[in-house]
Amino acid sequence: MDNDTISAIATANGIGSIAIIRISGDSALEIAKKLTCKKDFSPRYATLCNIYDNNSDLIDESIVIYFKAPFSFTAEDVVEIQCHGGFIVAQSILKATIAYGARLATAGEFSKRAFFNGRIDLSEAEAIAQLIEAKSKDAAKILAKQMKGSLKEYIEKTRDDIIHMLAYSEVSIDYAEEDLPEDLVLQIEAKLAELKKSLEKTLLASRAREGLMQGFRVAIVGKPNVGKSSLLNALLNYNRAIVSDIAGTTRDTIEEQVKIGTHLIRIVDTAGIREASDEIERIGIERTLEAIKESDIVIALYDGSRVADGEDEQIISLIKSEALNKHILYVKNKIDLEPKFLHVDIKFDIELNSKESVDELIGALENIMNIANSSDEMMLISQRQISAVENTLRLIDEALSPLRDQELEIFSFCLNEAVKEMASITRPFENDEMLDKMFGSFCLGK
Repeated sequence: MDNDTISAIATANGIGSIAIIRISGDSALEIAKKLTCKKDFSPRYATLCNIYDNNSDLIDESIVIYFKAPFSFTAEDVVEIQCHGGFIVAQSILKATIAYGARLATAGEFSKRAFFNGRIDLSEAEAIAQLIEAKSKDAAKILAKQMKGSLKEYIEKTRDDIIHMLAYSEVSIDYAEEDLPEDLVLQIEAKLAELKKSLEKTLLASRAREGLMQGFRVAIVGKPNVGKSSLLNALLNYNRAIVSDIAGTTRDTIEEQVKIGTHLIRIVDTAGIREASDEIERIGIERTLEAIKESDIVIALYDGSRVADGEDEQIISLIKSEALNKHILYVKNKIDLEPKFLHVDIKFDIELNSKESVDELIGALENIMNIANSSDEMMLISQRQISAVENTLRLIDEALSPLRDQELEIFSFCLNEAVKEMASITRPFENDEMLDKMFGSFCLGK
């Protein structure tokens, strides 16, 4: 990592009350002195200063705070300038920092420096990045805990448990002419089984709560003219989708975000599923099937005023095949009309008239999302972390057979690889390309 002093605007682009320019590196304090024409700053004290450009022209009156290394986010000298928000002022100050010797930071470079300087580990960095885009209050709580090192502690304990078992094997290799006591083999097997059970619970909880991190996706599916678009409009509380009695009005998926309880969710209104009459309709139905696969919750909507037919049978079959391991809500619509829909295979969770009230459905969706957060299990927050735990479980399985056969070198190799996989969640120094890619996805200024 280079020793350049970097600078960036750390707040969102646009007009606002305040903007923050962050400077980090060996020259941060000297640049602040040049910007303010002040001789010195007391660490961690907010100082009201005039800010000047490199032509000595006044830019703004701002608050300047100096964080002396290593007591800063990056563990380097850091200066933060809180100026008036807007497009011009913050950009002018940023331009002046560059004129005085800083360079523009790349996306995620502040967090990357914090990582390399030992201020945070990779699990904490990922929590910081995801907290910025948290889709629910519950997700924010989980991520805040991980920023404070809760996942790090879990990973280190798991890693230490594996190393403890590895130590028995490494010592025994030195006495290869002697067989391991049978009770010791059984003890190691029992410890591995316990460890495996813990990791599997973590993996299961993480997959079940994935929507909590990324935002739950809800797909509304059904045949044409059952009221999918009306239901979407009712959930959004405004007319987003065109409503018509003509079958096939919605020929593509429509996606919108709405807040339900403490959760921000993405609702997808899909094209009606039936035999496609043209190419455009066929593509719309294919996208419907894709929306079902990608959703966390499926609302299967039926028209209570129409007799069940072959298209309804097709919907039932598709949901059973495409919506495996998903929450499915069977909803009967248009209950204000004469009831005609009868089907022995469907037990409706909710019956409603989408043009009057969808409160019961909103409550059911909120309940499903709240249950997803009811587990106290540790949670993995990225596919990278999930893959590392999956690989660890695979290596533990591969280690059991050589342990029973007392092939200790192979057993030790598997456990050593498992230790590396767990360690990769927090500090994978050996993979620079992966680190560049990961931090490159962060916000500029973070």
